[in-house]
Amino acid sequence: METNDPPSTKSGVLTPSQAQSDWSPETVLSKLDHRPQTNSTSPVSFFHALERLKTTKREGWRRFNIVHGESIADHMYRMSIMTMVPPPSLATRLNIPHCTRMALIHDMAESLVGDITPMDGIPKTEKSRREELTMDYLCKSLLGNVQGGLPGEEIRKVWREYEDSETLESKYVHDIDKLELMLQMVDYERSYGGRVDIGEFTYVSTRIELPEMREWADQILAERNAFWASIGQTPSDGAKEYYGKT
Repeated sequence: METNDPPSTKSGVLTPSQAQSDWSPETVLSKLDHRPQTNSTSPVSFFHALERLKTTKREGWRRFNIVHGESIADHMYRMSIMTMVPPPSLATRLNIPHCTRMALIHDMAESLVGDITPMDGIPKTEKSRREELTMDYLCKSLLGNVQGGLPGEEIRKVWREYEDSETLESKYVHDIDKLELMLQMVDYERSYGGRVDIGEFTYVSTRIELPEMREWADQILAERNAFWASIGQTPSDGAKEYYGKT
């Protein structure tokens, strides 16, 4: 299915058969007209594989009939810029270039896995399995013979650091990931003039870890509330619903 197809009632939601299928990178690669060449000493095939990040849409928005929305690469681009402007209290503690590199890598597995959302019914363990397999394919099958395999090893190491979320840099990038989602939520609500209420995503503000980044989240939420007040409407609030369940 093309990423810009008109949405259906199930846009952004996998069917049970898709969610339970025996997924592997091969199940995606076998459907491609032009498969990247493996085991090459050139990185060109790897560069071609990354094109899917530019064309694959972030699925969560499609449920709200936002069909021509951001791609995975769009999301990672703004995240990467955001990492370059940390709050002063964090700037002296962070390896900022490393954070920018992590933001550009963190969703790379979605080039084959796609953007799996909580609505898709796929367990986190299965999502992790698919992403591990895809990173093996990208970093070993496509980059394993490039410059002695060092670029692939470094990319996979940075991706693993993000997934483990133990270092300050990885925690920072995880918070940036959530903040970028919140920014896009407000951007879409404004651009649609209030005809779209995406407030369910405000719950991610409750999962931001670093105090400095929670300040940014509060600012974004204040901007959202001011927008909805300006058009005389009260938006939904996923954060309040989240706290109501805990």
